[in-house]
Amino acid sequence: MSLEYKVHLKAFEGPLDLLLHLIEKNKIDIYDIPVAVLTEQYLIYLDQFREFNIDIASEFLLMAAELLRIKSRILLPELVSETDDQQEDDPRQDLVERLLEYRKFKEISNVLDEMAIAQGQIFYRETELGPVQQLPPQNMDIKTLWIAFQNVMEGQLSDKKIQKVAKDKFSVQDKMLIILTLLGNNEKECALFTEAFDADADRAELIVTFLAMLELIKLKRIYIRQDYSFSSIYIFLRNDEENVL
Repeated sequence: MSLEYKVHLKAFEGPLDLLLHLIEKNKIDIYDIPVAVLTEQYLIYLDQFREFNIDIASEFLLMAAELLRIKSRILLPELVSETDDQQEDDPRQDLVERLLEYRKFKEISNVLDEMAIAQGQIFYRETELGPVQQLPPQNMDIKTLWIAFQNVMEGQLSDKKIQKVAKDKFSVQDKMLIILTLLGNNEKECALFTEAFDADADRAELIVTFLAMLELIKLKRIYIRQDYSFSSIYIFLRNDEENVL
Protein backbone atom coordinates (compact mmCIF):
# COMPACT_ATOMS: atom_id res chain seq x y z
CA MET A 1 0.00 0.00 0.00
CA SER A 2 1.52 3.27 -1.09
CA LEU A 3 1.43 6.29 1.13
CA GLU A 4 0.55 9.67 -0.33
CA TYR A 5 2.37 12.71 0.99
CA LYS A 6 0.80 16.13 0.67
CA VAL A 7 3.07 19.14 0.72
CA HIS A 8 1.45 22.45 1.55
CA LEU A 9 3.24 25.61 0.44
CA LYS A 10 2.32 28.85 2.11
CA ALA A 11 0.51 31.24 -0.20
CA PHE A 12 2.11 34.65 -0.52
CA GLU A 13 0.30 37.78 -1.62
CA GLY A 14 3.31 39.02 -3.57
CA PRO A 15 7.12 39.04 -3.73
CA LEU A 16 7.40 41.48 -0.83
CA ASP A 17 5.29 39.14 1.29
CA LEU A 18 7.66 36.27 0.46
CA LEU A 19 10.76 38.35 1.22
CA LEU A 20 9.29 39.49 4.54
CA HIS A 21 8.56 35.86 5.40
CA LEU A 22 12.17 34.86 4.69
CA ILE A 23 13.50 37.78 6.73
CA GLU A 24 11.34 36.89 9.74
CA LYS A 25 12.01 33.16 9.39
CA ASN A 26 15.79 33.63 9.38
CA LYS A 27 15.75 36.53 11.87
CA ILE A 28 17.51 38.83 9.42
CA ASP A 29 18.07 42.48 10.27
CA ILE A 30 15.91 44.27 7.75
CA TYR A 31 18.24 47.29 7.83
CA ASP A 32 21.28 45.13 6.95
CA ILE A 33 20.01 42.45 4.57
CA PRO A 34 22.53 39.81 3.43
CA VAL A 35 21.37 39.93 -0.17
CA ALA A 36 23.26 36.85 -1.28
CA VAL A 37 21.57 34.63 1.35
CA LEU A 38 18.15 36.19 0.80
CA THR A 39 18.40 35.83 -2.98
CA GLU A 40 19.39 32.17 -2.69
CA GLN A 41 16.43 31.31 -0.46
CA TYR A 42 14.07 33.34 -2.62
CA LEU A 43 15.11 31.37 -5.73
CA ILE A 44 14.68 28.09 -3.80
CA TYR A 45 11.05 29.02 -3.13
CA LEU A 46 10.50 29.78 -6.82
CA ASP A 47 11.94 26.38 -7.70
CA GLN A 48 9.47 24.75 -5.29
CA PHE A 49 6.65 26.57 -7.02
CA ARG A 50 7.77 25.15 -10.36
CA GLU A 51 8.17 21.66 -8.88
CA PHE A 52 4.56 21.57 -7.76
CA ASN A 53 3.28 23.11 -11.00
CA ILE A 54 2.33 26.38 -9.38
CA ASP A 55 2.18 29.28 -11.80
CA ILE A 56 4.69 31.96 -10.93
CA ALA A 57 3.42 35.48 -11.41
CA SER A 58 5.59 37.88 -13.34
CA GLU A 59 6.01 40.07 -10.27
CA PHE A 60 7.84 37.24 -8.47
CA LEU A 61 10.21 36.85 -11.41
CA LEU A 62 10.74 40.58 -11.55
CA MET A 63 11.73 40.61 -7.88
CA ALA A 64 14.15 37.75 -8.52
CA ALA A 65 15.81 39.82 -11.23
CA GLU A 66 15.93 42.80 -8.86
CA LEU A 67 17.62 40.72 -6.15
CA LEU A 68 20.21 39.44 -8.61
CA ARG A 69 20.90 42.99 -9.76
CA ILE A 70 21.41 44.19 -6.17
CA LYS A 71 23.63 41.19 -5.47
CA SER A 72 25.80 41.91 -8.50
CA ARG A 73 26.15 45.58 -7.54
CA ILE A 74 27.29 44.62 -4.04
CA LEU A 75 29.87 42.20 -5.43
CA LEU A 76 31.35 44.87 -7.71
CA PRO A 77 34.11 47.07 -6.29
CA GLU A 78 32.91 50.32 -4.79
CA LEU A 79 33.22 53.28 -7.13
CA VAL A 80 34.46 56.55 -5.71
CA SER A 81 33.51 59.85 -7.31
CA GLU A 82 36.47 61.91 -8.49
CA THR A 83 34.86 65.21 -7.54
CA ASP A 84 33.58 64.79 -3.99
CA ASP A 85 35.07 61.42 -2.95
CA GLN A 86 31.65 60.16 -1.85
CA GLN A 87 30.67 56.51 -2.11
CA GLU A 88 27.61 55.41 -4.05
CA ASP A 89 24.33 54.83 -2.22
CA ASP A 90 23.65 51.40 -0.75
CA PRO A 91 21.93 49.38 -3.54
CA ARG A 92 19.72 47.74 -0.87
CA GLN A 93 18.23 51.04 0.30
CA ASP A 94 15.22 51.07 -2.04
CA LEU A 95 14.37 47.45 -1.23
CA VAL A 96 14.61 48.11 2.52
CA GLU A 97 12.23 51.09 2.26
CA ARG A 98 9.70 49.05 0.29
CA LEU A 99 9.85 46.21 2.81
CA LEU A 100 9.39 48.57 5.77
CA GLU A 101 6.38 50.18 4.14
CA TYR A 102 4.87 46.80 3.26
CA ARG A 103 5.40 45.52 6.80
CA LYS A 104 3.65 48.57 8.22
CA PHE A 105 0.57 48.07 6.02
CA LYS A 106 0.54 44.35 6.75
CA GLU A 107 0.52 44.98 10.51
CA ILE A 108 -2.39 47.40 10.10
CA SER A 109 -4.23 44.85 7.95
CA ASN A 110 -3.76 42.17 10.63
CA VAL A 111 -5.19 44.47 13.30
CA LEU A 112 -8.22 45.23 11.12
CA ASP A 113 -8.75 41.51 10.48
CA GLU A 114 -8.69 40.80 14.23
CA MET A 115 -11.20 43.59 14.84
CA ALA A 116 -13.48 42.22 12.09
CA ILE A 117 -13.35 38.71 13.60
CA ALA A 118 -14.10 40.04 17.09
CA GLN A 119 -16.98 42.15 15.76
CA GLY A 120 -18.37 39.16 13.89
CA GLN A 121 -18.76 37.30 17.18
CA ILE A 122 -20.97 40.01 18.66
CA PHE A 123 -24.70 39.57 18.24
CA TYR A 124 -27.24 42.25 19.05
CA ARG A 125 -30.66 41.51 20.44
CA GLU A 126 -33.54 43.11 18.62
CA THR A 127 -35.62 45.57 20.57
CA GLU A 128 -38.60 44.17 22.40
CA LEU A 129 -40.40 47.47 22.87
CA GLY A 130 -44.04 47.30 21.97
CA PRO A 131 -45.91 49.84 19.84
CA VAL A 132 -46.46 53.28 21.34
CA GLN A 133 -49.95 53.40 22.82
CA GLN A 134 -50.63 57.09 22.31
CA LEU A 135 -53.24 58.95 20.37
CA PRO A 136 -51.67 60.59 17.31
CA PRO A 137 -52.82 64.02 16.16
CA GLN A 138 -55.65 63.92 13.66
CA ASN A 139 -54.76 64.26 9.96
CA MET A 140 -51.05 64.89 10.71
CA ASP A 141 -48.04 63.13 12.19
CA ILE A 142 -46.06 64.05 15.29
CA LYS A 143 -43.13 65.24 13.18
CA THR A 144 -45.26 68.01 11.70
CA LEU A 145 -46.37 69.03 15.19
CA TRP A 146 -42.75 69.14 16.37
CA ILE A 147 -41.76 71.34 13.41
CA ALA A 148 -44.64 73.67 14.24
CA PHE A 149 -43.40 73.93 17.85
CA GLN A 150 -39.86 74.71 16.65
CA ASN A 151 -41.27 77.52 14.52
CA VAL A 152 -43.04 78.90 17.62
CA MET A 153 -39.77 78.73 19.58
CA GLU A 154 -37.86 80.59 16.89
CA GLY A 155 -40.52 83.25 16.52
CA GLN A 156 -41.01 83.82 20.24
CA LEU A 157 -37.34 83.93 21.21
CA SER A 158 -35.69 85.49 18.16
CA ASP A 159 -35.88 89.08 19.48
CA LYS A 160 -35.35 88.31 23.17
CA LYS A 161 -32.11 88.84 24.99
CA ILE A 162 -30.51 86.10 27.04
CA GLN A 163 -31.86 86.14 30.59
CA LYS A 164 -30.74 84.45 33.77
CA VAL A 165 -32.28 81.06 34.45
CA ALA A 166 -35.13 81.41 36.94
CA LYS A 167 -37.38 78.92 38.68
CA ASP A 168 -40.19 77.63 36.48
CA LYS A 169 -43.40 79.56 37.02
CA PHE A 170 -45.64 76.93 35.49
CA SER A 171 -45.92 73.18 35.77
CA VAL A 172 -47.25 70.83 33.10
CA GLN A 173 -50.50 70.50 35.06
CA ASP A 174 -50.88 74.31 35.16
CA LYS A 175 -50.45 74.58 31.42
CA MET A 176 -52.88 71.73 30.80
CA LEU A 177 -55.55 73.66 32.72
CA ILE A 178 -54.75 76.88 30.80
CA ILE A 179 -55.09 75.10 27.43
CA LEU A 180 -58.41 73.51 28.44
CA THR A 181 -59.67 76.90 29.67
CA LEU A 182 -58.64 78.52 26.39
CA LEU A 183 -60.62 75.97 24.41
CA GLY A 184 -63.61 76.05 26.80
CA ASN A 185 -63.98 79.82 26.49
CA ASN A 186 -64.20 79.55 22.72
CA GLU A 187 -67.62 78.80 21.26
CA LYS A 188 -66.13 76.49 18.65
CA GLU A 189 -64.01 74.84 21.35
CA CYS A 190 -60.91 75.25 19.19
CA ALA A 191 -57.95 77.60 18.91
CA LEU A 192 -54.92 78.15 16.75
CA PHE A 193 -51.90 76.08 17.74
CA THR A 194 -49.88 79.27 18.29
CA GLU A 195 -52.51 80.74 20.63
CA ALA A 196 -51.59 78.19 23.29
CA PHE A 197 -48.16 79.80 23.68
CA ASP A 198 -47.82 83.06 25.58
CA ALA A 199 -46.11 85.76 23.52
CA ASP A 200 -43.99 86.78 26.53
CA ALA A 201 -43.03 83.24 27.51
CA ASP A 202 -39.40 82.21 27.83
CA ARG A 203 -37.94 78.97 26.46
CA ALA A 204 -38.72 76.93 29.59
CA GLU A 205 -42.38 78.00 29.60
CA LEU A 206 -42.76 77.23 25.90
CA ILE A 207 -41.42 73.73 26.44
CA VAL A 208 -43.76 73.17 29.41
CA THR A 209 -46.70 74.29 27.27
CA PHE A 210 -45.77 71.88 24.50
CA LEU A 211 -45.40 68.99 26.97
CA ALA A 212 -48.82 69.86 28.43
CA MET A 213 -50.31 69.75 24.94
CA LEU A 214 -48.81 66.30 24.27
CA GLU A 215 -50.11 65.05 27.61
CA LEU A 216 -53.62 66.25 26.78
CA ILE A 217 -53.43 64.44 23.44
CA LYS A 218 -52.33 61.28 25.23
CA LEU A 219 -55.23 61.59 27.70
CA LYS A 220 -57.62 62.11 24.76
CA ARG A 221 -58.77 65.50 26.10
CA ILE A 222 -57.82 67.38 22.92
CA TYR A 223 -56.82 66.62 19.36
CA ILE A 224 -54.87 68.49 16.70
CA ARG A 225 -56.00 69.00 13.12
CA GLN A 226 -54.47 70.34 9.95
CA ASP A 227 -56.68 70.32 6.89
CA TYR A 228 -53.86 70.20 4.33
CA SER A 229 -50.10 70.64 4.16
CA PHE A 230 -48.77 74.03 5.29
CA SER A 231 -52.23 75.13 6.44
CA SER A 232 -52.90 76.46 9.95
CA ILE A 233 -52.85 73.97 12.81
CA TYR A 234 -55.82 74.00 15.22
CA ILE A 235 -56.34 72.56 18.69
CA PHE A 236 -59.80 71.08 19.36
CA LEU A 237 -61.46 70.14 22.63
CA ARG A 238 -62.42 66.49 22.35
CA ASN A 239 -66.03 65.49 22.96
CA ASP A 240 -67.03 61.94 23.77
CA GLU A 241 -69.36 61.88 20.78
CA GLU A 242 -66.51 62.63 18.35
CA ASN A 243 -64.72 59.75 16.68
CA VAL A 244 -61.15 61.00 16.71
CA LEU A 245 -58.33 58.78 15.43
